[in-house]
Amino acid sequence: MAGTETPATPLSIGDVAEQTGLSVHALRFYEREGLLVGPVQRTSGGRRRYSALDVDWLLICVKLRESGMPLADLKQFAELVRHGPGNEAERLQLLEAHRRRVDAQIQALEECRSVITWKVGVYADHLARGKAEGLWDPTT
Repeated sequence: MAGTETPATPLSIGDVAEQTGLSVHALRFYEREGLLVGPVQRTSGGRRRYSALDVDWLLICVKLRESGMPLADLKQFAELVRHGPGNEAERLQLLEAHRRRVDAQIQALEECRSVITWKVGVYADHLARGKAEGLWDPTT
């Protein structure tokens, strides 16, 4: 089918930016910082050519960064993956530590949401009764 990418079809930096949501600048940064698991191939003219595996890896990186993984941890994870089999326990340890941080963030956000929900209820109740009495009023 014309226009359909196959797994072996190299992708331009623009294609990868579109598929991952990363900017072209961010993709270059990821490459410079050693966050990719393999070298980015280049055309004879020097243009970057990415593989479907590069895109898959970058999609994982995007989620790890969006969830707050420190750049240093992501670099370490990429380095471990680049070194191949034999360091899976280290990779697992890194990911479990990150999951614990994310779980703590989720717990904190759930506590915040609970306070907000309670406060929404207080204001909704007062507005439904047509009274502002009992709400904070710094002007009194």
